[in-house]
Amino acid sequence: MEATKMNVIKYYAPKGEYITFTSEEEYADKGRSWGLFAKSPKKQFWYKTASSQSLVTIKGYEEYKNLNVLVVEFEDGKLTCIHPSFLKEMQGGGFGKEQMSMEIEGVEDGEGLITEVEATKKESKVKEKTAVDKAAPKKPKEPKEKKEKKEKLELPLEKVKFTAKVKEFATKPNPFSDRDDEVILLEEVVITGELSLVIGDAWCGYSNTLKAIGLEEGDSIEFEGKVVDKKFNKEILYKVNNPSKITKK
Repeated sequence: MEATKMNVIKYYAPKGEYITFTSEEEYADKGRSWGLFAKSPKKQFWYKTASSQSLVTIKGYEEYKNLNVLVVEFEDGKLTCIHPSFLKEMQGGGFGKEQMSMEIEGVEDGEGLITEVEATKKESKVKEKTAVDKAAPKKPKEPKEKKEKKEKLELPLEKVKFTAKVKEFATKPNPFSDRDDEVILLEEVVITGELSLVIGDAWCGYSNTLKAIGLEEGDSIEFEGKVVDKKFNKEILYKVNNPSKITKK
């Protein structure tokens, strides 16, 4: 459904030939790595502005150093470029309630594309907030509470049984490849049996074995594996290696 106010959309055409997908599998892998969908590939996405929305399909992408810029096609055949993360934001229901604009311009020396996202608010709201801030008495600064460091767990060396819940599908940069690794973030991870131990959050690689099961966010699973001290980020400190005998509860 094309919007009636198409004149508000600025089109940024790709520079020359762009990269197209060689197969449905490549499209699905790329879309997951960009965070545009989790399990089942989406074919159409909303392209929104402050006053319009249109359906688009991803035709391919351009590469600039380590940056991928999508090439999307409107229903009338027009093409424009957009950063994957910005297209992902457009799928949210609250997108466009504040005036926003996105500009993708070619670098003058032809080296690639620059993505700029600018958010603006009404001048009256800014003035009102400024007046309130000036009138309000300043509160004395409270001393910052030191965050307690998480105690390291004594992990079993052997393979053990786990229960867990699929929290999220994500990616992790791979320094030895030009593609990010697909991973699964787990929550409520517990070692069961004689060596009962609450792990909490953990992560593991999204292997072909796991893909074949057809996991979705929120699924509760049981499996065997080995847990090691290898962090995904500051909050997720443990990794499950080689999960096997996986069943959905």
